[in-house]
Amino acid sequence: MNLRPRRREEPEINLAPLIDVVFLMLIFFMLSTTFIKEANLEVSLPQASPQPVAPPHRPIEVTVNQQGRYFLDDQALPDNQRETLRRAIARRLKGSDPRITQLIIRADGRTEHLHIVTALDAASRAGFQRVAIATIPRGQ
Repeated sequence: MNLRPRRREEPEINLAPLIDVVFLMLIFFMLSTTFIKEANLEVSLPQASPQPVAPPHRPIEVTVNQQGRYFLDDQALPDNQRETLRRAIARRLKGSDPRITQLIIRADGRTEHLHIVTALDAASRAGFQRVAIATIPRGQ
């Protein structure tokens, strides 16, 4: 009679087949997935016209030269203060809707950003909601 306790064998788990199956599933899902984003909402998009459309109101132009001087529609302002620029823009805007009328800021490429930000702030305080910064394509 053998009374010694029997040594239990440790169960061995082989992970190689599991890893193979996981990689096969990964490859399957990568190949079968489509990355096309489909819109959930049906929207009727407007058609573009090749002909340029004239704006309903003549835009107001603020020009900033290299020295930081402001010009409103090619007329020099008496000083370089934000409040002066705001009042001039508000006077020019009188009788127009600031939500429709566009303000275009034309600044020299060497102008300090401070002057451009000042013009943007003056336009905002005058009530403008549509402000554009004029640029030209590279090489011109």
